Formats: sequence, structure tokens, C-alpha cells
Amino acid sequence: MNATLRAQRAYAAGAAPTRTEKGLEYEVIARITYKLRTAAAQKETAFAAFAEALNDNRRLWQLLASDVANDGNQLPAPLRARIFYLAEFTFTHTRKVMARKDDVQALIDINTAIMRGLNPRKP
Repeated sequence: MNATLRAQRAYAAGAAPTRTEKGLEYEVIARITYKLRTAAAQKETAFAAFAEALNDNRRLWQLLASDVANDGNQLPAPLRARIFYLAEFTFTHTRKVMARKDDVQALIDINTAIMRGLNPRKP
């Protein structure tokens, strides 16, 4: 291996794009939403995986609610209140879905709407 190849490999990691907070939030929500959507499609044969995906989503919203409830949060107060309300809805709706009294689609729709607002590729 020559010096040029060694140098390229050494600096390759530094050339990776920098991730923004919004980009990281988007990735986390996208990953959980994908897991939730996939598990929902197979809930009749793999309910444990579906319950795990619901729990992951609930934990995500618990973190979001905690973050917007923090006085140091920089988001405007009305937006913080709406996110907190969505978290409360998510908790209530998750219990209904787990009890097989409601459908998971509302949770997927909420996550998708949040992702649209965070989309790092949005102009």
C-alpha cells in the first residue's frame, strides 16, 4: 500500500458529512417508524415484535415530551405545547393499540408528519 492510499484511508472518516440535530432526530424517528410499520404488518404472527416496536415508539415520545417540557428548550412555546400534546396522545393511543382496541396507523402518521418537518433534505 502506498502513502497516498494510506492518507486517503486515514482522512476518509473526516470527510463524512456532518450531521445536524434535526438530521439525527429525523434518522431516529425514521428508524422507529420503519420498525413500527414493519412490525404492524406482521402483528398477527409476531405480536412480541409489534409490542417491542410500540414500546420503542412510546420511549421516543417520552424523550420528546421530556425535552420540550425542559425550560431550556429553544423551541417556541406553542410548538413545544403541540409536541407535548402529541406525546400524550401517543401514550394513550399506544395503550389502545396494545389492548387491540385501536389501529397503529395514527402513530405512524404522527411520526411521518414530524419527519416531514425535520427533513434535512427539504429545501
